[in-house]
Amino acid sequence: MKLMWFHLMPYTELPEDFRDANPSVWVDIHSSLFDPKRAHLMYNDFMDELEYAAEVGFDAVCVNEHHSNGYGLMPSPNLIASSLARRTTNTAICVMGNSLALYNPPTRVAEEFAMIDCISGGRLIAGFPVGTPMDTCYVYGTNPSQLRQRYHEAHDLVVRAWTEKDTFAFNGRFNQQRYVNIWPRPVQAPHPPIWVPGGGSVETWQWCAEMNYVYCYLSYYGYKAGRATMDGFWAEMDRLGKSRNPYQAGFLQFVGVAESRQQAYDLYREAAEYFYGRCLHVDPKWATPPGYTSEGSQRAGIESQIKQAADAGVRGKSTGERFAAVARDMDAIVEKGYVIIGSPDEVAEQLREVATQLNVGHLMLLLQYGNMSKDLTRYNTKLFAEQVMPKLRDVHADWTDHWWPQPMDTAQRAMVPAFQPGLAAE
Repeated sequence: MKLMWFHLMPYTELPEDFRDANPSVWVDIHSSLFDPKRAHLMYNDFMDELEYAAEVGFDAVCVNEHHSNGYGLMPSPNLIASSLARRTTNTAICVMGNSLALYNPPTRVAEEFAMIDCISGGRLIAGFPVGTPMDTCYVYGTNPSQLRQRYHEAHDLVVRAWTEKDTFAFNGRFNQQRYVNIWPRPVQAPHPPIWVPGGGSVETWQWCAEMNYVYCYLSYYGYKAGRATMDGFWAEMDRLGKSRNPYQAGFLQFVGVAESRQQAYDLYREAAEYFYGRCLHVDPKWATPPGYTSEGSQRAGIESQIKQAADAGVRGKSTGERFAAVARDMDAIVEKGYVIIGSPDEVAEQLREVATQLNVGHLMLLLQYGNMSKDLTRYNTKLFAEQVMPKLRDVHADWTDHWWPQPMDTAQRAMVPAFQPGLAAE
């Protein structure tokens, strides 16, 4: 099994009264809450944490894209990934991802991903999210009824730009380009592996199954709530007569590991309650723009995670059949499985259960969340790498991962010396 270190890069200093004093953490969060000088420290801490995760042996480091929010300070994950390409050696770099429908033209994604793949020597995983309604429809102004059509057209253009040898013209409904001929081109042939994150749309997992892409359920709500979604994906794979190779799936899980379960509860309580209490404080008006949720998903009774988070803050509204409200106190957070906590043995046992029950070969771990400090993040990451990771390596060992990067041979790659400011200035 592949174990991947995922970072959301949340703003760590939202005030205690944030939920009461502000309508939403997304879209219209007030600019006065953002301190650039404090963010300078946050960004550098976050990047140190990603580099440390690579150093201690995680198979990949993961970044993602969001806009106008305090939940995740990464409007351009490619900027972070380009730095990681230079400051890591063998670790895969998973950009999860670029929201294809937001780029005009989408060839920008093809070019920048190709750059990252070249700089890293072929270590890129190319994530193609459809995108949250807040990021796509409200912040970037995309018509929700056209979002998925734009996404599919952009996907076709990017993949063709990577693989077509000759200059070509592209005439789509939303994109018209007379000359498509990207330079640079990716190291990996025919292109970097494509993974698609989902948050509760039937069409996303159906498309992944059809296209032979990795479907990644980036769950806020843990393995208990994620079971229905992953079952839906594997049922679609069965319907298409395709293999249940667990490496065609990824799953995100919050984790807090310590010497004992009680110590883990005490150490990670503040960070978990900060995340679920402040980082997921979404105004319901942003959650479901007309036309964003398809008829198929509605008929299947699938609610997006954003809608669940938003509805939980509205008195008297239900969040659906699976659970009535988002847990915000640590007891409920742990009981519902949002965050797995415990000793290394306890965490390893629970994650083994997650990987086998959900049939997932790529496990993405959130070991920093909410306002977790750099020291605590390092402790969580180190303990996981040293005492949990070895206990999980044999999971799904009988399967082959066809969706992992294929980098250049080490002997062919550039030698990147350790950064020394004095030399860099000369």
